[in-house]
Amino acid sequence: MTLTARSLLIPTALGVSLLLGACASTTPAEEDTAVQEGSAAQADLVSVSDSWVKAAAADDGMTAAFGVLANEGGADAVIVAASAEEVSDMVELHEVVSGDDGTMVMREKDDGFSVPAGSEHELSPGADHIMIMGLARDLEPGAEVTVTLEFEDGSTHEFTAPVKDFEGANENYDGDHGDSDDGHGDH
Repeated sequence: MTLTARSLLIPTALGVSLLLGACASTTPAEEDTAVQEGSAAQADLVSVSDSWVKAAAADDGMTAAFGVLANEGGADAVIVAASAEEVSDMVELHEVVSGDDGTMVMREKDDGFSVPAGSEHELSPGADHIMIMGLARDLEPGAEVTVTLEFEDGSTHEFTAPVKDFEGANENYDGDHGDSDDGHGDH
């Protein structure tokens, strides 16, 4: 190789290397996006097992979904809302607490359900549950209901729960839900 060819080759190789390096670099905003995309969404960390929905007639007006929420992640996950579009357009996260008179009452849980990192949160009759109100159709044993959970980071997780007969968990509503005229009596 001649001296002239070598002197042209070195700057060309250096220029190509700088150009490729500039193409590969990212801005801080692009790095933030990559970190966010690489981070697991809360919905990806939580699974639902032993899920089921209490059988109910549409005339009953409501039912509830139960199960075990397990968080395999390293940070808490918080469920802030739920939906069951095929059977209702009104779904709330509920808890059961002792009322002023000592009876157990259910009420909407404004801060949602927290599923601790590496742990579980149980949804069960007489405790935290997903309340499905304004039923659009009867829910017979053996049918299935699809429920979508929404997490505080905006991610969602869908699960399908079988409908089962269950006698119990007939708590009263606290506050505005207690009016028998609104169709939201016992569940």
